[in-house]
Amino acid sequence: MTATAVRAGFLTSVQDFGRTRFREFGVSTSGALDPFALRVANLLVGNEQEVAGLEITLGGLQLRFDDERIVAWCGGEFDVHVGSTVLPAGHTAFLRAGEELKFGRPQIGCRCWLAISEGIDVTLVLGSRSTDLRGKFGGFEGRTLRDGDVIPLRPRPGSATPATRISSWTAPHDWVSPAKRDPILRFVRGIDWERFNPPSGGYGAAGASTLQRFTSESFAVSSDSDRMGVRLAGPELQRTDDVDLVSEAVAPGTIQVPPGGQPILLLGDCQTIGGYPKIAHVVTVDLGIAAQLRPGDKVRFREISLPEAHRLVRSEDGPQARDYRKRHEINCRS
Repeated sequence: MTATAVRAGFLTSVQDFGRTRFREFGVSTSGALDPFALRVANLLVGNEQEVAGLEITLGGLQLRFDDERIVAWCGGEFDVHVGSTVLPAGHTAFLRAGEELKFGRPQIGCRCWLAISEGIDVTLVLGSRSTDLRGKFGGFEGRTLRDGDVIPLRPRPGSATPATRISSWTAPHDWVSPAKRDPILRFVRGIDWERFNPPSGGYGAAGASTLQRFTSESFAVSSDSDRMGVRLAGPELQRTDDVDLVSEAVAPGTIQVPPGGQPILLLGDCQTIGGYPKIAHVVTVDLGIAAQLRPGDKVRFREISLPEAHRLVRSEDGPQARDYRKRHEINCRS
């Protein structure tokens, strides 16, 4: 009951929903950078939604299974095949023992999440099977996959062959393919927003233009980006003071501005505290879009209110999502 990484790809790691109760001890959340995409993929194959799967960055993964499995993936626009058959995002595929699943390079976005029926069977560390790449623990030996790695899978209860090789049914498009060609990330103001505003009676349009540029001009994704954060290059964001700040809590979605004025959007492997000013915070429902940003991409930001951000979170887990999960609690192999 294993899957062999014939080719491990550029950067593939075991991830689930991450470690959510240890940030006060300095432990990063880790986990899938788009937990909603992993959740949907798991439901498609009949798993509980928090079961560990694989996060695949920039493709190149080639997996061979030693028993029958059902798989599904969600994320960027990847070229995925079961043998010579195309497997689109959000559809399930039945793989027989010895068959291979291959991921090509993405056309849009850079990451996708693969769910395997019953899930990946690695050791729980601090309540999660996620890989902490900086801490080098959890997941598969605390690291990304390498060619030839044999990944343990949880046992399958019995065997039932689905009526079709590739399912005709799928989840809503925006759930299975969140990557955008011209992404706009919505944000709420950060605690240091006013440090980029002109003080009363001073700085005039110079201070105001900083925030205007932040919300009206695009930023390019730097090659110096990873699961910890996305470094952005664009209009310089200048503070109106030079006061040293006390380090405070940060979280995935926080946008920090170092002294050079080029913002950093923090992702799942980010540190737990930081001393750079926090100009904004990308709303939770848009972190899946942020996870698809790759070097050279352009991104813009749009401000929304905190109540609107709360509404978006509720809508992601609203009646449509709950109904979908209820309908797919029945094992999709039947």
